[in-house]
Amino acid sequence: MDRVEVNTRLVALVVAVATIGGFMFGYDSGVINGTQSGLEATFDLGSLGIGVNVGAILVGSSFGAFIAGRLSDRIGRRGTMMLAAILFMGSALLAGAAGSSMVFIIARIIGGLGVGAASVTSPVYISEMTPAHVRGRLSSVQQVMIISGLTGAFLANFVLARWAGGSTATLWLDFPAWRWMFWLQSIPALIYFLALLGIPESPRYLVAQGRTEEARDVLTRLFGAATAQRKVAEIGASLSADHHRPKLSDLIDRSTGKIRPILWVGIGIAVFQQLVGINVVFYYGATLWQAVGFSEDSALQTNIISGAVSIGACLGAIALIDRIGRKPLLLIGSAGMTVTLGLVAWAFSTAVPGADGAVHLPGSFGVIALLAANAYVVFFNISWGPVMWVMLGEMFPNQIRGSALAVAGFAQWIANAAISVSFPSMVSWPGLPITYTLYATAAFVSFLFVRATVTETRGRELEDMQG
Repeated sequence: MDRVEVNTRLVALVVAVATIGGFMFGYDSGVINGTQSGLEATFDLGSLGIGVNVGAILVGSSFGAFIAGRLSDRIGRRGTMMLAAILFMGSALLAGAAGSSMVFIIARIIGGLGVGAASVTSPVYISEMTPAHVRGRLSSVQQVMIISGLTGAFLANFVLARWAGGSTATLWLDFPAWRWMFWLQSIPALIYFLALLGIPESPRYLVAQGRTEEARDVLTRLFGAATAQRKVAEIGASLSADHHRPKLSDLIDRSTGKIRPILWVGIGIAVFQQLVGINVVFYYGATLWQAVGFSEDSALQTNIISGAVSIGACLGAIALIDRIGRKPLLLIGSAGMTVTLGLVAWAFSTAVPGADGAVHLPGSFGVIALLAANAYVVFFNISWGPVMWVMLGEMFPNQIRGSALAVAGFAQWIANAAISVSFPSMVSWPGLPITYTLYATAAFVSFLFVRATVTETRGRELEDMQG
């Protein structure tokens, strides 16, 4: 594609707006981190109850991802993101007002539907609106915004808890701070909805719907008239030979009657991103560090540090992804996570009970655990964090992109739920050392999987993707 024809202002606008969905994804996922003491005290929850309340969002996210992949082929990428914004607002208000664990779980499932929808729709929208030579960098902004949302939630939780004197202490209008942690989310959700009104629909979706003139208009605004004419023809040619609208059955290869191999690769990438245990850090960071001797205040500050480190790592990914490619970054990340997770497991194996009944890491092992955990976060966010979403947004042919994302996104969130819901119980048995050893093993297996199955997509046009 001729680089001089790119309308950089419009491209920047659509990326900026679409990635607010990533921010909401991150905030909605991370806000739970500082509210668990409030939930436990208010709803009288044990470890299993905490796991269910924390994991409720993941049930919604898995179905949200599946529904959104198909819904984006029906009402459009932008329409699906607008629906996600409405779900975010509703969930934030209801979760903060919940009077029982059941109401809270319902609110978090609603938020999960929004998270799932945003998680699969924003990356594909960005990939379909940006030129190939910078698509990786611009799609990686999604992960920066996810981590920014997580960090924003950590920061808001920390400020509100300190202001009130604790997450369960009373703040404004005689409501405890943990409820305000959820209510604040409605502000960026409203901004997201309003901003979506100002960006165009994806031209790939428009062509698939037979709205060719609208697609040509969008492409003309993005890349100029000459390129728009060529791209409309290329998009049309990349769709099914009988020009039917995308459907779930397109995932079956007609010549073999089997599921397309590219879908299995996408599912594998999506699942391995979760099996390495990254969301244990995001969802349970405060609880985890308190379990090894940190105060609530110090644990919340540690979350902020981890978030800032993650953003820096994502910026590194943006600088590298269109230079060295997607596959090398995945391999680097897998190798780095294998080593750092092994160190975390080793450090936690030295934990001893303290005089106060809490668990402590003796000597320098607390520092080793903290440094290794943050190094692990760096390796994840310079590789699997952004690259997984970039690849899922671009690796599938146009005809099956929405459907393939529905299935891969569903698998990703199911794996997320399995890891996150099981973690509180695994802290008790088999314990943190074995738990982190399992995550390290998954990271090692992910290295072998990528080396054997993943094909590089750097610099390729979406219309050239095969599968």
